[in-house]
Amino acid sequence: MRAERFAAHGRAYGPLMTVISSGRTVPPPSGAARPARPFVGELRLDAFASHRRTVIPLGPLTLLAGDSGSGKSTALRAYDALARMAGGDPLEDVFPDPVAWVPEQAGADAQGRRGFKLGCTVEGPAGPVRLDLAVQAEPELRIVGERLTDCGETLLSTALRDPRRSHVQAAWYTAGAVAVTRAPFPDDRLGTALLPLRVAGTTDGQLRVLAAAEQVVVALRSAFVCDPRPHRMRAPVPVGEGRLTSCCGNLADVLHRTQSQCAHQHARLVASADAGCAAPVTGLTAERLADGTVRALAGRGPDRSTPVGRLGDGELRYLAFALVLLTGPHVLVVDPAAEVPSAMQALTVLADGLDRSLDARQTAELLALAASICSDGHMRLLGTVGESAAAAARGMAGATVVDLTP
Repeated sequence: MRAERFAAHGRAYGPLMTVISSGRTVPPPSGAARPARPFVGELRLDAFASHRRTVIPLGPLTLLAGDSGSGKSTALRAYDALARMAGGDPLEDVFPDPVAWVPEQAGADAQGRRGFKLGCTVEGPAGPVRLDLAVQAEPELRIVGERLTDCGETLLSTALRDPRRSHVQAAWYTAGAVAVTRAPFPDDRLGTALLPLRVAGTTDGQLRVLAAAEQVVVALRSAFVCDPRPHRMRAPVPVGEGRLTSCCGNLADVLHRTQSQCAHQHARLVASADAGCAAPVTGLTAERLADGTVRALAGRGPDRSTPVGRLGDGELRYLAFALVLLTGPHVLVVDPAAEVPSAMQALTVLADGLDRSLDARQTAELLALAASICSDGHMRLLGTVGESAAAAARGMAGATVVDLTP
């Protein structure tokens, strides 16, 4: 495993560091009128499945539309991949079948190499910071190039110099007595995520590099993949931490927590459920069963309730998305940057098939709720939808619809 190889060679990534001078310094840009919460404002895909030089602008609420095969789900997969690498996941865990993401018609070079490119632009206190990544899928999975830039200035660059070795040569901006520092980085990790562990922060240049890298890492890793699976939401579940998983199978456990700990959000959830379900909903509760599990109940009026498991697929998916939007990261299984205050982070929800199984009324209610929540700046949503949902969202305040049809 590459993770084991990296650990075995860990000592080599310190003593081999070299420093060179280029004699050039650039003052850091002003931070005036910049967003306090870092967020991904643009996603770039090149030679990644069906995408060729695709640039996707991302707003607070972004919906990807287009024909089947246009790459809507692929774009979400690319975002999730960048988020996982920013969180420290090794490349082989992020892309267990890397060749599947290389275009079938893409030819290999003289050395038999094929791969793809991913990139994004992150807005925040450090200004617009670009991250561009080149990944080799064949003959061996590895990162062959990475570039971190700020206002046109290269802050970090990596390149594969010797294919026989398991590292790339990294160079980052210093702007002290010397201008650039060089050292080997592992070829299966995102170099930007490693910079906070490698840069001392003793010069203005190093502080600028750290600010840019941390902005990218904070924005990317604050992501939650939400894919509600109704068949997993119907049965009673054990009492746990009350943190919602991506498939939302532990919905009853989360309701058991929110009904007592998050009264305001829970009341809004009940109101949203009432707006999106076929029959009136006057309450959402969770009851303990004799075997120690809990099941969710939807109140239908005085002294009357229905097990949530009896709701339709669309109602369950609607309820799960509403719960995610109204509760936020403290109730989700997500790993934001613990060292950064939550007020300085914006959670991005990735929802493939946001309108799947929903009728027109549920779709309209959910889009209105998402637009309202995302307008506050603490949460963003990137989802894929069908044409009817895209048509409903076009012209909606706060919503961005991107058509990926070629």
